[in-house]
Amino acid sequence: MAEELIPETPEETPEEEQPIKQRKNGLYPGVSDELAENMTGGWADTELRDLQPIAQAPQTAARRAALSARFPGERMVIPSGNLKTRSNDTEYAFRASTEYAYLTGDQTEDGVLVLEPKGDGHVATVYLLPRSNRENGEFWLSGQGELWVGRRHSLAEAEQLLGIPAKDVRELPEQLKQATGAVRAVRGHDAGIEAALTDKVTAERDEELRVFLSEARAVKDAFEIAELQKACDSTARGFEDVVKVLDKAEATSERYIEGTFFLRARVEGNDVGYGSICAAGPHATTLHWVRNDGPVRPGDLLLLDAGVETNTLYTADITRTLPINGRFSELQRKIYDAVYDAQEAGIAAVKPGAKFRDFHDAAQHVLAERLVEWGLVEGPVERVLELGLQRRWTLHGTGHMLGMDVHDCAAARTEAYVDGTLEPGMCLTVEPGLYFQADDLTVPEEYRGIGVRIEDDILVTEDGNRNLSSELPRRADEIEAWMAQVKQA
Repeated sequence: MAEELIPETPEETPEEEQPIKQRKNGLYPGVSDELAENMTGGWADTELRDLQPIAQAPQTAARRAALSARFPGERMVIPSGNLKTRSNDTEYAFRASTEYAYLTGDQTEDGVLVLEPKGDGHVATVYLLPRSNRENGEFWLSGQGELWVGRRHSLAEAEQLLGIPAKDVRELPEQLKQATGAVRAVRGHDAGIEAALTDKVTAERDEELRVFLSEARAVKDAFEIAELQKACDSTARGFEDVVKVLDKAEATSERYIEGTFFLRARVEGNDVGYGSICAAGPHATTLHWVRNDGPVRPGDLLLLDAGVETNTLYTADITRTLPINGRFSELQRKIYDAVYDAQEAGIAAVKPGAKFRDFHDAAQHVLAERLVEWGLVEGPVERVLELGLQRRWTLHGTGHMLGMDVHDCAAARTEAYVDGTLEPGMCLTVEPGLYFQADDLTVPEEYRGIGVRIEDDILVTEDGNRNLSSELPRRADEIEAWMAQVKQA
């Protein structure tokens, strides 16, 4: 990785007067006047003109209008976020805050959406970093200059793409310091913006803003549904990729599975929507096994929980539990079938007008019945459910909202989420599981180390539901037939 020279950026030094500072242990002692002058000229005009708005521009405009109507007369500040250091002078890959991307469609770092009250509504402005300055050398001397990290859109280009007036974000902190009146901000993404607002915001107002934006995402529009379908379709192809290379994973580790799925996510989308769970053997009993460094052995099960995140940041969240050698053992199939039946009951309970909790209760009832039937817990089933005794092996809730966050709408009020009612356009996961820990002495030895989860992404429709991830088989016999077919392809 190449090393750059960095301009010094003390607050009191105007940008055009910033001296050039050499990176410690850099190979060049400095920049000659002649080189500095040479780098200012001889560059072609690369301004992009006649750009078309991004596909979701009508939807983001409608979302901003709804936000404006909810908080009339108040200034609102929604940051994208800043780069975060990974190690020394390298950064993690940037992912814009969900609230900012939801309202703008933009995904660049350091961006800030500001809604200024005007009349009965608001004027929206997106504050962004402009093109790198070539006159002062910033474009090739700064670590975030365009020569180092790539071209970014000019403010004029951003306006065409986003349908929002764009201004220089470097001017925003001082403007916010001078602002008067009520201000609401989304916290936790941009410390500089928060510092500029420190005497103007309250935790209560900011939380109301965060809750509103979380609940606003509960019902998906047509654009969002199409993106979620795209994410599920890509994820299905990623699972197929994994099945094709299980022999290579056996020769290496779970990391081969993780890397294989990641390739599909990066080719067809932005990234994985969350850390892939590639849990083989007893690791399948750990709910969020993301170390992915264990062995992959024939005869064991592979619990693969992964999702492609699209380029517009909508993610799938799908789980399949696969026999590594292509065939379930008798006991594995018995446990798998119990989870499948529980999922079938859960999916059937997803419909408009149903309570959000209904699909969870339906799935848990089936699992509790099986645990009593197998003699692992003393019945009757109603007693087991009342006391939650099945949770030793079912562990988690049966699903959650899905969207731009894998656990979407997480800041919503309880009465609007888990105690709420399903509506057409909501998208959620249905993902029951059974997990018998390797050290669980309350179950027969042959159960220990077996973990099974089946998860699909379910859209609530006007007359029921639609399984967005139905491209992947679910029944045990279908899984075996699919794996055999994929391996032969």
